[in-house]
Amino acid sequence: MSAAQALPRPVPAGRPQRATESTSPPRLRVVRPPAQSRSRAPFVLLCMGVLAASLLGTLLLNTAMAQGEYERFSLQTRLATSAQNQQELAEAIAVAESPEQLSRAARELGMVPSGDRGYLRLADGAVLGDPTPAVEEP
Repeated sequence: MSAAQALPRPVPAGRPQRATESTSPPRLRVVRPPAQSRSRAPFVLLCMGVLAASLLGTLLLNTAMAQGEYERFSLQTRLATSAQNQQELAEAIAVAESPEQLSRAARELGMVPSGDRGYLRLADGAVLGDPTPAVEEP
C-alpha cells in the first residue's frame, strides 16, 4: 500500500465520518453561482467627478491668476505715471528755485534789490551793519 492510500480523506464539517466514506470517492454537489459582482459605475462616476473638480479648480485658479496679473499691470502703469509726474514736478521746482527765476518773480511783485544789508541780533535787539532803504531803479 502506498503512503497516499493510507491517509484518510478529509470529512466535511458537520457530518460524521462513515467507515465506507474513507474509501469511496467524494460526492459532487451543485454549488450556487457566485453573487453578482458590484458594478463599476459608482467608481467611474467618482473618478469623473474628481477629474471634473480638479479641472474646474485649475480653471478658477488660472482665471484668478490672470486677473491678478491685470491688476499688477495696471498698478505698475499707475506707478510709472506717478513717478514721471513726480520727476516733472521736481524739475519745475528746480527751475522755479533758480536765481534768475526768483529775481524775475520778485520784480513782478514790485520788489527791488537792497543796497547795504543790516542784521538784527535777536538776543538784545541790536541792529548790526548800515542798513539803508531800497530804492527803485528807473
